[in-house]
Amino acid sequence: MSDLLERLRGRGWRMTSQRRVVAEALGGEHVHLTADEVHARAAQALPEISRATVYNTLGELVLLGEVVELAAHGRAKRYDPNAHRPHHHLVCSGCGLIRDVHPTGDPMTGLDARERFGFTVSEVEVVYRGLCPACASGPPRE
Repeated sequence: MSDLLERLRGRGWRMTSQRRVVAEALGGEHVHLTADEVHARAAQALPEISRATVYNTLGELVLLGEVVELAAHGRAKRYDPNAHRPHHHLVCSGCGLIRDVHPTGDPMTGLDARERFGFTVSEVEVVYRGLCPACASGPPRE
């Protein structure tokens, strides 16, 4: 059973067959799927599942704090089920590939008090951008 399914069952979330296949579609490491990709995976297990059901379920999971919605510049939103494991993201500017990363150090202490402008900082989001190896190598040569 996936970590997300375990967390949802632990919360007593009503587990319909549609909700289960959406949660199962989000299983695995470095998973950052679009809603359409979640729908395609879920439809393999439950062909009659609608896009609306997938979008609604993803919205519920985000509201519950069990899934994080990621917006990549000019690309479709992606959904990260690793909401309970502190991490940052490494994003390819070419193809949009997203990987979870765990840098050392505490980003909460990285902002000098003078730069906080009186804010009480409660969380930090860090996104590293660059090119993945495939995009960096360019088009295949003949």
